[in-house]
This record gives sequence, structure tokens and C-alpha cells, in this order.
Amino acid sequence: MTQLALIIDLNVCVGCSACVTSCKEWNTSGPAGFMSDDNPYQKDPTGTFFNRVQTYEVGEFPKTETVHFPKSCLHCEEPPCVPVCPTGASYKRELDGIVLVDYDKCIGCKYCSWACPYGAREIDEHQKVMKKCTLCVDRIYDEALPEAERKPACVLACPTNARLFGDVHDADSEVSEMIRGAHSRLTITYRVVRTKSPSIKTNWFVLIIRLIKSRKNTTNRLMVRYLTITRSFNVFARHSRMPLSGIQ
Repeated sequence: MTQLALIIDLNVCVGCSACVTSCKEWNTSGPAGFMSDDNPYQKDPTGTFFNRVQTYEVGEFPKTETVHFPKSCLHCEEPPCVPVCPTGASYKRELDGIVLVDYDKCIGCKYCSWACPYGAREIDEHQKVMKKCTLCVDRIYDEALPEAERKPACVLACPTNARLFGDVHDADSEVSEMIRGAHSRLTITYRVVRTKSPSIKTNWFVLIIRLIKSRKNTTNRLMVRYLTITRSFNVFARHSRMPLSGIQ
């Protein structure tokens, strides 16, 4: 089965938020919109986003690092948001593995947002329905576009090519090659950080996947966006086919 996904290389993500603005620009005028904004230019802007980039400082002084952490739907292979939906509004497509929301069925109960381990679903306070990343499903299948442009808006907008898109079940795809390359060069450790950001639920845990180069004392980070529930490290190991070297 096809499983479309995003892979984001956090080494080259500079936190510019070009992916955020391009996502909102494309989707707010498409079938997944509208994406509301309240007080967009004020001190505390709010609104609906399919993608957010949040920045964290990790480590202890003087050995600290700044991590720009894009947060959007991971289109899980076994999405926990789907079975909890009482109306069947949340569903996973068999065609390509994309997880979507049927707005006509959604009652805005927020069960799916509570079930999502990534905090990737948001309620649209104006339409009172849950909204999330669609992988630009209306764009990637649009035959009126050149094939090179049939990618999510965030992928096309990234100035550093930190975002890759493709089928992780296709051994010849760019994303699969990147995963295999990471497997051959790197070992994995994990660190879970409790955030105190007011924009995130207090019980939100951010999983920072730290890929340590085996031959050099430098840190390489890669976020694989198609995983199932990453809280299960065995699930991660099975889907990424990478060895576990430990959990910090």
C-alpha cells in the first residue's frame, strides 16, 4: 500500500516559517479552507494552521542547541485519531495513506485532538470543525500542474530543501533513500522534552529524534513524518528499520 509522507531534516531547517505561510496561503483558498485568523498582527495572534514551526532550546548552558521543530499531522499508519471519532469524520485513505477530515460529518467534539500524540489537530473556532494537514491532496493529484509542482506547498516553499515528500513504501523514492542513508550512517538516541510553551498543552511531549553521526562528534537530526505512534519506540524501529541505540 502507498504511504505518502513528509520527511524533515532538522539540520537544515532554519525556522523561517516559509512552510507555514505557503501552507496557509494555498489551503485557505482550497477545499480544505477556510483557515481563520484572529488578531493576526497583534501581540497574541490566533487562528487555524495546518503547520506550525516551534522553536526550543535544548540542553544545559553552555552546551545548548536551538531546535526548530515543525509540527503538523504525521499521517500515521495506524492513526489514533480515526477510531475515536464518533461520527467517522476522521478517516484514512486506502489509496495513499493520507488522513483527512470530512467537515460535513465533524461535530467539533475534539476527541481526535485529544487522541493525537502530536497535537496536530486544531478546532476552527469559526466553523466549529477540526482541521489538519491534508498533504495538499488537492495539489499533488492536480494533472493541470507540472509534475515537478505536484508536491505539498510547504515542500515547494522551503528555501533549504529541508522538507521531502514521497511514498515511504516505494524503495526507489527520495524519502526511502533518505531513510536508508540515515540507517547506514547513523545511530539513534531519543530525548523527550516537556515543553512549557503557552501555545502547547502542558502535557505535550516533544520527541526529538537525535541522529548521532557514528564517525564525527556532531549531531544530525531527522524527523520521519510518517510514523505511527512514536511513543512506542519499537513501532518506530519497525517502520524506520533503524536500530535503537538507547533512550535518554
